Amino acid sequence: MASESNPTPPRAPLHLVSLWNPTYKVDALEAHTELLLDYVRDAQDGVLSWDEAYVWWGRVRSQRRQQPIAHLPQVLALDAESRTRELQLYLTDYRSLYVARVAAITNDDQADRDPDHTPAYYEELDLRCDCWFRLTDLRCLIQDDTIAVQDELRHLRVTTYNDQPVSLYGGMVDLPLLVRRDDGASFFDVREMEQLNDGRRWVQADAERTGLSGLVTDLQDNVLGERAWRTLIPTARSFVATAERLMRDHRRDTAFDYSTVVVELCKALEVQVNALLGEVAPLAPPEVRYYNVAGTSVDLASGRGLTVGQLSGAIASTKERMDFFSGRLTEGRFMVEELPVFLDEVAEYRNPSAHSERRSRAQVLPLRNRIIGVGEEGILVRLSKVQPR
Repeated sequence: MASESNPTPPRAPLHLVSLWNPTYKVDALEAHTELLLDYVRDAQDGVLSWDEAYVWWGRVRSQRRQQPIAHLPQVLALDAESRTRELQLYLTDYRSLYVARVAAITNDDQADRDPDHTPAYYEELDLRCDCWFRLTDLRCLIQDDTIAVQDELRHLRVTTYNDQPVSLYGGMVDLPLLVRRDDGASFFDVREMEQLNDGRRWVQADAERTGLSGLVTDLQDNVLGERAWRTLIPTARSFVATAERLMRDHRRDTAFDYSTVVVELCKALEVQVNALLGEVAPLAPPEVRYYNVAGTSVDLASGRGLTVGQLSGAIASTKERMDFFSGRLTEGRFMVEELPVFLDEVAEYRNPSAHSERRSRAQVLPLRNRIIGVGEEGILVRLSKVQPR
């Protein structure tokens, strides 16, 4: 029993995991994404209010099961929490993984009550659902990589299975799973969306990053290597793949502004380094854990929010910072001496004022090669070797 001086830490909040069936006559994930995108774009254009920018996702009941799922009351009880915190619904077809932000949960039939916000196939196929989730954003984490899906889902522990990690094979029963995530990862932080997506929702940003699966395979197998690639967090991989697609698609286009390539790579560095600092910062003394940015104290333990230039200072602006991070992370010399210098070099590309300055391929290519690792061990590979001790 915990004493008053050493209380038991609060348990991580509950989230949900479910499957989508790719064998319907329409792609379930695509149908929801397209409908949500329409409403989000209309809200952004002022045609609708943001309160109307949502889509309903139904937990389809098997025709062979007549009774509701046993833990349905627990699932429905999360409805109240969805209004006060980020409630996540992870969706997978085993090959890909998405996470949605849930704004409400109900067992009322939304295909009947709110058909305009429900994909038509629910009614067309006469599908019955145990419960419905109102989704306001949808973010792609992994595409076409079952091993990466399994690795990411291991961060989630199933409450009805002795808090064991989610298992794709044998564990996807009695859906949706009730899970906890101890690292407290947030996928829909407003500040992060402002920094990485210019304030747009993730469903909008992801719509511009389609068709990357083949390139991802090439980056993993032929450029960075499998170990380094899988060490990068999913969001960092997405930005790297987007940058490389831009680079390759426009290699013969002399009019293309290649600064967008480096901006995408900067985003990859930002999310990877922020996440890395977030893993060890909870152990740091206050003078290291909290970093002042323009008069605002930023908690590095949040694992987000700092740009490349700010990250340089957060790592190496004082001896106390350098000593702490070099002692808590492997490859400490690279982390506190070489990486901050490089982050300062690329910071000019991340500055909003730099977005209006066109960059040629000749200007950007050396920096891209250094980050990706063309002709040398790249920054991303070296960064993948930095791990908490």
